[in-house]
Amino acid sequence: MSRSFFRTVLTALALASAFVAAPAIGKSRIKDIVAFEGVRDNQLVGYGMVVGLSGTGDSLRNAPMTKQSLEAMLERQGVNVRNANLNTKNTATVMVTANLPPFSAAGAKLDVTVSALGDAKSLLGGTLIVTSLQGADGQTYAVAQGTVQTGSVSASGASGSSVTKGVPTAGRIAGGGIIERETGFQMVNMDIMRLTLRNPDFTTARRIADAINAKFPGCAQAQNPTIIATRAPAGTDMITFMTNIENLEVEPDGPAKVVIDEVAGVIVMGDDVRISQVAIAQGNLTISVQENPAVSQPAPFSQGQTAVVPQSTVSVDEEKGKKLITLGGSPSLKGLVGGLNALGVTPRDMISILQAVKAAGALQADIEVM
Repeated sequence: MSRSFFRTVLTALALASAFVAAPAIGKSRIKDIVAFEGVRDNQLVGYGMVVGLSGTGDSLRNAPMTKQSLEAMLERQGVNVRNANLNTKNTATVMVTANLPPFSAAGAKLDVTVSALGDAKSLLGGTLIVTSLQGADGQTYAVAQGTVQTGSVSASGASGSSVTKGVPTAGRIAGGGIIERETGFQMVNMDIMRLTLRNPDFTTARRIADAINAKFPGCAQAQNPTIIATRAPAGTDMITFMTNIENLEVEPDGPAKVVIDEVAGVIVMGDDVRISQVAIAQGNLTISVQENPAVSQPAPFSQGQTAVVPQSTVSVDEEKGKKLITLGGSPSLKGLVGGLNALGVTPRDMISILQAVKAAGALQADIEVM
């Protein structure tokens, strides 16, 4: 045999192996399914005032906190208005909230949300006066100031009719907050880092620990279905260690679950959902009640009175032709969905069927109703 023949055979085998489909495994990176201890946002809140509104602010008579805040603010500026009859509608008291990102440095900017407290009609175009934002420990971590943008549209006519799109009493200030204090969290000095599973599961926690130990032996331990404790190897800081393990891939697991949104009529099922062999019959029953009032006319010279007599017609319509259908026993989600679709029912009827199958003990999954 010639060399060209062997070369042709080898090329054919290489092409054949390239077209062989590998089994699809739904793996995810560790960083996508866990949260790292200490790497989290911190919520901030503050009380402030918005000025410069076009007559859409709080009425001082109905919002005493606005009047007190306005008087205190003017006094700090050297203006005494305690005995004045204030009647402005260009001011509103607001709550200011923000999320302090992890490892934020002093001087960095963040977005803030401004929400009206009183009876203000709109905050559009108003300016938030310097407001300190505190954390849960009562310390000030940021200050906020700027022009409020609500992203809403409102219009009203002289007759009292009005049209509003969006929420004009809440808005945002992009980059309106400046960080003044850092949280002081030093990750590089940590000895142990705990990883928290977003969806707790024994199998997933063990797989993460095994994946880390395969690359760094003895550096991870699954403590419970939620937490995996990790320790950086000798001579490696925690930042470098987390960088090395966050991109490791594992196959997450979880319990079989059916999520039902009864309001929207939405059903979501996981790949592990199974239904044992069961027979189902479904039919529609419609009851119609029709009212046809009739007039009762008395005979001449009978001294009777004309009266309206109600006449009701009640009918019952039951759908025919529905037979028992065998469902279940399929080893895959595709087969299960095909069996449910064979019933030919609406999503809302399917919700009732799944709940009935669960009550019969044939649905091997948890049902979560939203």
